[in-house]
Amino acid sequence: MSDQIPTHPAGSTVPTVEPTPDSAPASPIPLGQTPPILDRAPLAYENSAFLNSADGRVIRILAEYTEPLARFRRERIQDTVVFFGSARFHGREEADRALELLDNTGSLAPAPEHEQPASIPEIAQGTASELGRRRAVAAVEMARYYEDARRLAHMITNWAATIPSAGSSRHRFVITSGGGPGIMEAANRGAYEAGGKTIGLNIRLPFEQRPNSYITPALNFEFHYFFMRKLWFAYLAKALVVFPGGFGTIDEMFEVLTLVQTHKLAKNITVVIYGSEYWKKVFNFDWLVDTGAISPGDVELFHFADTPEEAFEMLQQGLTANHLEPESRRQGQHPTAQTIPAISPEELLGPEFARTL
Repeated sequence: MSDQIPTHPAGSTVPTVEPTPDSAPASPIPLGQTPPILDRAPLAYENSAFLNSADGRVIRILAEYTEPLARFRRERIQDTVVFFGSARFHGREEADRALELLDNTGSLAPAPEHEQPASIPEIAQGTASELGRRRAVAAVEMARYYEDARRLAHMITNWAATIPSAGSSRHRFVITSGGGPGIMEAANRGAYEAGGKTIGLNIRLPFEQRPNSYITPALNFEFHYFFMRKLWFAYLAKALVVFPGGFGTIDEMFEVLTLVQTHKLAKNITVVIYGSEYWKKVFNFDWLVDTGAISPGDVELFHFADTPEEAFEMLQQGLTANHLEPESRRQGQHPTAQTIPAISPEELLGPEFARTL
């Protein structure tokens, strides 16, 4: 049987497959000639093309777990108190400072002029738009929340510094935020002004943004994956404070509340929702109970607070009852005695991880 060359109809094209450079067959080498010397191949973990490819995604995800873990160990962070809240408003430090609305969560750019809060002269002259007037009222309220978050973080940091550490030098109940402006900046600022370490878990976004200036440099993180950032919010948290905010704040709040509701975390988290008037306008929790969407006991998973002092009392009681007193009992101390954390392998290994069920 003879070999036959395949034929194709007139006018048709013969499909060809172009070899890739890496898989292209070598050109014939003249007899007696050696091929050129190859450059050394990059190590896999130094190959940026691979690490940034779809095949390298699992490595990038693991890096966003192991790199923060190494830093938390090095900085001896045991646990945290997480603050969520709006990133869109600046605080007002002086009576005459103009209030400004930012363009988006984490953005450094201001919102368009027509979306900005109206100024006092504009309101007095009757030139302010209805939206501007409403935004002006809201901006004053949000500036108050900024100062409240700053004060509350300061109070928690001062109190945490008084907790005996049994010579371990581990840092307890470290204030943690999303690392951006607004309420996040206020929380980091209050801890910074109290002389404590403070953590910023920032996220890389497709517009201009940067971490606020009050984060401890060694604890300034930036994540690509939202879900890895959320893991670190929940992993070390012993308490959560939720200030007024938008989509991001709501998402993060209910993420943690769902973990608490479903008992996925083998620890008790004290959840304080700050600003009852704001949140009760956003969500009708009683209606959720009445319709059977949540159980009556689910509304006991969190507490409302309207002053820094009220929130601090709730947090201090919850952290003491759920964490400090059990640590004392494990040492055989009376619950009212000074609470000294038990020395454990984590003294050497680092943070106290939240076990999951």
